[in-house]
Amino acid sequence: MIYVVASVGFLALPIFFSPDLTYITELIQVPPFQRNFISYVLLLGFFYLNYLYLLPKFYFEKKYWIYSGIALVCYAVVMLLPMLLIPPHFNAEVQQMQNLSHDPHLFRPMPPRMHHGFMHALLESIFQFMAVLGFSLLLKLNSRWKQAEKDKLDTELSYLKAQINPHFLFNTLNSIYSLAIEKSDYTATAVVKLSGMMRYVLDRSTADFVPLEDEVRYILDYIELQKVRLGNTVQVTYNATGNMIANRIAPLILIPFIENAFKHGVNPEENSVVQISIDCIDGNLTLIVKNYKVNLVEEDVKTGLGIDNTRKRLELLYLQQHTLTINDGDETFEVILKIKLH
Repeated sequence: MIYVVASVGFLALPIFFSPDLTYITELIQVPPFQRNFISYVLLLGFFYLNYLYLLPKFYFEKKYWIYSGIALVCYAVVMLLPMLLIPPHFNAEVQQMQNLSHDPHLFRPMPPRMHHGFMHALLESIFQFMAVLGFSLLLKLNSRWKQAEKDKLDTELSYLKAQINPHFLFNTLNSIYSLAIEKSDYTATAVVKLSGMMRYVLDRSTADFVPLEDEVRYILDYIELQKVRLGNTVQVTYNATGNMIANRIAPLILIPFIENAFKHGVNPEENSVVQISIDCIDGNLTLIVKNYKVNLVEEDVKTGLGIDNTRKRLELLYLQQHTLTINDGDETFEVILKIKLH
């Protein structure tokens, strides 16, 4: 739509810049104006030819000689075709312009090339042609730069997503492994829940955005799986409020903070508490995850890939549309994430 408006505006320039704009009906019948208008039509045609075909086909393929030759041919067409279609008759056209102005003292012939000679006409046509060529080149360069940025973003997001799945699988299999070692009666239930969660990961992790309702259900399944594994050794509180149906969110963007709380906030020999709340009002989502600090063996103290990747994904997907606050106190660790959903 913007190109249509811009094209119409460009073709209207000969009319708007005419000194005899008030006599538009008579103006369009004057040969100098007709030639000038044809030149603008040809320039517009060259713009689209250059933007859509010549630049990607020749210029960006480094076929500069071919591109330059075609550009010169196009310039010759823009310069000469209007003259061939409407041959100039200087004296008669000057008389028409004088009649149009209704006052010989106000007469300003159009186009200027008829009054100032061939060199002025040549320089003017070269300037117009080069301006159109340069503008189309800048637009194409800008378009290619935006596409390159998008490709880079897609590649980086794909890389981050590829790291999410093994990270999740590793943590969850550890949980089920613990149940199997204890020969728990909940092992089969845990396997079923893991199966459903992995199906969600495989089906939805490649999508850009998913229904918030599905993401929250996935989080609930994860929490239930952790409850099965941990039993009464940890106090887990979970609350989800607000509109979860009408909103969409990037998949697996919340779960790393919850995983982190269970990984670093649970010790069967200590008072372990994990508090999770999700609230969504008017498209503004707030996630609060809080856990008490417990003593961990050295190998568990290290921060996994999940949090680091999530920070990067938030910057890529919700730039200036999210805030992430981490309160690392003496006894508690709290994460507050706020996202303006799309």
